[in-house]
Amino acid sequence: MKNLLSTGLSALMLTAVLVPAAQTVSIGDALAAKPSITQTATAKTLLTSGQFVTVDQGHPTTGTARIVEKDGQRRLEFDGAFDTARGPAVQVLLYKGDSVPVSLAEGDYLYVGDLKSFEGSQGYVLPADLNLADYGSVAIWCAEFNVTFGYADL
Repeated sequence: MKNLLSTGLSALMLTAVLVPAAQTVSIGDALAAKPSITQTATAKTLLTSGQFVTVDQGHPTTGTARIVEKDGQRRLEFDGAFDTARGPAVQVLLYKGDSVPVSLAEGDYLYVGDLKSFEGSQGYVLPADLNLADYGSVAIWCAEFNVTFGYADL
């Protein structure tokens, strides 16, 4: 029994001495061991943003819209707080004015895409040749009933 206890205690003491030594690494060694990163991430540039406001009271819309540029590509993004009413044929539009009426006339807006989700973060690639100065807001619009749910002034 003494022999077993002595052997176990010796192994424990040896582990206590060796483990900290094995874990000690100099900063230079750690940096040398880390593979280098050859591709760096580029930051997004915020071009404009605005808060959604409700147009038709039966279709509340909240959250933030922003247009960002990254790697030469512009995107319209909605934040995680985005939420709008449910409906058929709901679309994302860029509207020429700073505020958007309930009903829209053809030619006053640019179709960006069908709404991907009624809530949460989402993004839409904008055409490369789009002149942002031509549009003052982004709208959430029901094409079937020609009703604007909400918009964000950009």
